[in-house]
Amino acid sequence: MKAATIYSIAAELGISGSTVSRAFSRPDLVKDDVRERILATAAARGYAPNRAARGLATGRTGLIGLVVVDITNPFFPPLVGSIERAAAGIEASVLLVDAAAHAPAEPGLVQRLSSQVDGLIVASSRLPTADLKVAIGATTPAVLVNRAAAGLASVVCDNSEALRGAADHLVELGHRRLVVLRGPAASWAAQRRTAAIRTWARSAPSDVKVIELGPFDAVFESGRDAVPDILESGATGILAFDDLMACGVIAGLAERGVRVPADCSIVGCDDVLLARMLTPPLTTVTAPFEELGRHAVELLSEVIAGAPRPANVKLSGSLTIRGTTAPVR
Repeated sequence: MKAATIYSIAAELGISGSTVSRAFSRPDLVKDDVRERILATAAARGYAPNRAARGLATGRTGLIGLVVVDITNPFFPPLVGSIERAAAGIEASVLLVDAAAHAPAEPGLVQRLSSQVDGLIVASSRLPTADLKVAIGATTPAVLVNRAAAGLASVVCDNSEALRGAADHLVELGHRRLVVLRGPAASWAAQRRTAAIRTWARSAPSDVKVIELGPFDAVFESGRDAVPDILESGATGILAFDDLMACGVIAGLAERGVRVPADCSIVGCDDVLLARMLTPPLTTVTAPFEELGRHAVELLSEVIAGAPRPANVKLSGSLTIRGTTAPVR
């Protein structure tokens, strides 16, 4: 039996080959009843459109480029997964590139990837805005995730309210000396999180003291290395840049016989899998990973289609109270 083609399906249904082609490449241009007949016949005959051939005709590759700064950070796997699921919904595949936390390599990676894909999603870039725009190029459709920049579409998680809630939670538990572990200096998210706590601190009770430490790299070791300064500060409440850093703090405190939450309470940020695997599980700010990925792909589709103005979507994190916070002793 010969393999089914666009033309054999068209002949069987008594329609044109171009109509069959449009049912796959531009389904919105084909009447619903005709499209359903085409798809049903194609499924019955085992036909699937050839992406390479379609790309030659449309100039589209069916690929979305995704650049992350460090795939070993547990923030990124759930984000990548959500983007891949959203991309599958529009019959696109994701080409993932890891910048391995080395900012100097990021511009070249972005530039090389842009020529191979229909559009780019750049997650948590730490490049200066001007350098980021140069790397993406004026003609490449792009969406930023976990970062905002003028003139580019973006999807961000605004944790400001949840972080203020986390600080309030510690104060309600009786903690009066709080330490904030700042994230990487070049990180847009770290800057926003620090700003949120600073805003909260200006209206905090007069007997509450907030101490900032850092900036630190967003790695486990940074949290553990910060422990001597945390102990010296006398703080009993700790707000870490992210869950990975919080885990490092907990490990460093345990090495010195300091118990969480009996002696110190700690709050992370992002709610990655690691946060739920700890004993006790980590109190943290939960990021809406599935929504971040879905909106990023939807926005990129709009940009690729020629949306006249880049959109910016702001989602909100939420405080999730678990076992690493308790009343001060």
